[in-house]
Amino acid sequence: MARQSGLVAAFGAIVGAGHVLTAPSDMAGYLSEPRDLYRGEALGIVRPASTQEVAAVVRLCNESRTPIVPQGGNTGLVGGQIPDRSGGAIVLSLQRMRALREIDLASNTMTVEAGMILAHAQAEAGRAGRLFPLSLASEGSCTIGGNLATNAGGTGVIAYGNARDLALGIEAVLADGRIFCGLSKLKKDNTGYDLKDLFIGSEGTLGVITAATLKLFPKPRAVETAFIGLPSPAAAVALLDLAREKAGGEITAFELIPRIGLDFVLAHVKGARNPLAARHEWHVLLELSSQNAEGLGPRLLDMLNAAAESGLVEDAAIAASEAQRAAFWRLREHLSEAQRFEGGSIKHDVSVAITDAPAFLEDVQNVLKEAAPGARLVAFGHLGDGNIHCNVSQPVGADRAAFLARWDAINEAVHAIVIRYGGSISAEHGIGQLKRDLLPQVKDKVAMDLMRALKRTLDPQGILNPGKVL
Repeated sequence: MARQSGLVAAFGAIVGAGHVLTAPSDMAGYLSEPRDLYRGEALGIVRPASTQEVAAVVRLCNESRTPIVPQGGNTGLVGGQIPDRSGGAIVLSLQRMRALREIDLASNTMTVEAGMILAHAQAEAGRAGRLFPLSLASEGSCTIGGNLATNAGGTGVIAYGNARDLALGIEAVLADGRIFCGLSKLKKDNTGYDLKDLFIGSEGTLGVITAATLKLFPKPRAVETAFIGLPSPAAAVALLDLAREKAGGEITAFELIPRIGLDFVLAHVKGARNPLAARHEWHVLLELSSQNAEGLGPRLLDMLNAAAESGLVEDAAIAASEAQRAAFWRLREHLSEAQRFEGGSIKHDVSVAITDAPAFLEDVQNVLKEAAPGARLVAFGHLGDGNIHCNVSQPVGADRAAFLARWDAINEAVHAIVIRYGGSISAEHGIGQLKRDLLPQVKDKVAMDLMRALKRTLDPQGILNPGKVL
């Protein structure tokens, strides 16, 4: 106890006593994650306000061998931001580090601190007449540091790439307290290894990201959004090919929505309305964006007419206002939330090659008929980049606890199909605790050896987010 009290006092001397939380009621919000799959305990929640304070805290942890769990907005879905139950770790919350350090319009870059909320970063870019295109359902609470630590994806990957693709440079604190100053604005720099990519996607296991230089883009002058009814995922893939032929780089979203998912949203989300008159087995939310103020609408209409003539599209609604566009997106954004009202849900964040998506979904459906009779497949997501949230809702009227007890068996069945198609068991959520033990079964052995070697080199005492990823 004396050692713990001494550490708490030392952390308080660095960040201010009021920014070290130790009361259970104050810590509670930091010690469980959104789905309540993981709960932990901590020595305290330490909330630094600067990179220098982060460095001093990490240095003290290294000297005292105190584990550190970095945390941003606590929106992660794989438990990567939650400590274990030993109570010996600190949660290093970056939420006070929200500053906009610089916007450089000539370079089209923005440098922000890791605790800045994603929606605020989007707004800062918008005020400067630019676009920061990373967009997630949790953008109102997730942070830039967490986005980079998990290499977040979202709806704009088809046009702009993952979080990794949107970062030109980062600043990070190493396990020994040294500061890696890599906030470059350069798009060309071949001076050795690209070290920023060691930390992006590493989930806080190799260093603590404290700031980043992000890419900005011109704000589109025209946006067109369509909600489309189709007969099958195969038709959706064919529509994507046609859209690429007709619109190319103007496609900024291509989201797949099943009928069952739409039904859940219509049943449980107040004000939700089906934009189409008839029921369709599948839907696509398609968005085009252009720097040209004119011509995008006719191009979208021409594309949909061609798709209808080919039998790919059964019906479509084009948003005539920003309010209608928001209503279309609301249907997509509430898919996960609406599943809660249908009982237990076993969720998968996977990816396969786009061309394999229809066969993959058919195989999953067939396997579920044997592995979980009556279970309802709710497969939706970013078809434009092959990332499908392949969720399984419990049978109607089933016992929730009994269904969730089959988590491992259903995971094994779905992941086996993913692996057979050469896909990924984690497309955008990361590994964290949830998929840590599965990773060695699906990752190349040499790749695992390299990852472990990097961990030993950069964090020899194993204090950075222990028990996550590896």
